[in-house]
Amino acid sequence: MMYVPDAERGRRVVFVRGLELMARLGIHPHEKAAPQRIRVDVELLVQDEAAPAAVGPDDFRRVVDYQRLVELARDVVAGGHVLLVETLAERIAAAALADDRVERARVTVEKPEAFMDVAGVGVMVERRRHLKDL
Repeated sequence: MMYVPDAERGRRVVFVRGLELMARLGIHPHEKAAPQRIRVDVELLVQDEAAPAAVGPDDFRRVVDYQRLVELARDVVAGGHVLLVETLAERIAAAALADDRVERARVTVEKPEAFMDVAGVGVMVERRRHLKDL
């Protein structure tokens, strides 16, 4: 369930997969007492007005920097205890959409150690820039 790049509309996909962080996340007493390992995936549909015609020297200013995307997710997670994975995913998506080139953001937050007999639980949200902003 990934976004698809679109050459005719000048769209590309920027993603971060499997970012593992320690987060203060959850409603249960043991989750409030200590951080737990989470996994974050972020996928962005990004507009590039110059693509695909832009051939030539690299221009860093044209791209959404995935290093910055990783830092953004880390900063949101470091912001303090959050009760719900939904809230954390929404905050990461909103932060990603602050870049005017990002049209859509899909964020997954997974708790891989929530249950001993389950590979992981979590939530995926998808948010888009308001139509009037496009």
